[in-house]
Amino acid sequence: MHTQQKRTGLGGVLDCIYLWSGYLAGAFLLVIFALMVVMSAGREVSFNVPAGDDFAAFSMAGLAFLGLAHTFKNGEMIRVGFLIERLGERTRRFVEIFCLGVGLIFIGYFARHAFSLAHDSWKLNDMSSGVIAIPLWIPQTGMFLGLLILAIAMLDELLIVLSGRKPTYEKEPPRTAEELIERVVQGGGV
Repeated sequence: MHTQQKRTGLGGVLDCIYLWSGYLAGAFLLVIFALMVVMSAGREVSFNVPAGDDFAAFSMAGLAFLGLAHTFKNGEMIRVGFLIERLGERTRRFVEIFCLGVGLIFIGYFARHAFSLAHDSWKLNDMSSGVIAIPLWIPQTGMFLGLLILAIAMLDELLIVLSGRKPTYEKEPPRTAEELIERVVQGGGV
């Protein structure tokens, strides 16, 4: 498991937000699991979950977006580290800053438009077209919050790298062959 130093102050608050965002994403995963089990078992006894597919889709959006920052901060997001790792320290730091800056701009752009989408849906009282009409701003807010928290996490990392420290998402290389095998078996990055 990726170990990082416990931060205090604002850094500690941000780490708590990233963690709870990950927990919330995990809760949506459990909702999807429960819905799928009930809907599958319900077919056998002619029991239907009204709008079950819609709720599973909304939960999938919440899972995907709210899990982004936690995944990013823990070094589990797919990135092209094998290229950056071969660069010299100064060049590597520059490339890391450039990538974080560009990523922050893109994620900020998407977060802004996700907010506009949710706000417009709220203002227009836009409802889902499923069996049970749900205000669309509710699932859209999960998308916006997930993107906003990811943007904050990327800004957090950018400030860490700009201050000359090592990014928190960067994992230590495995020290032994057994540690490498354990990471691979657990599905974590190397």
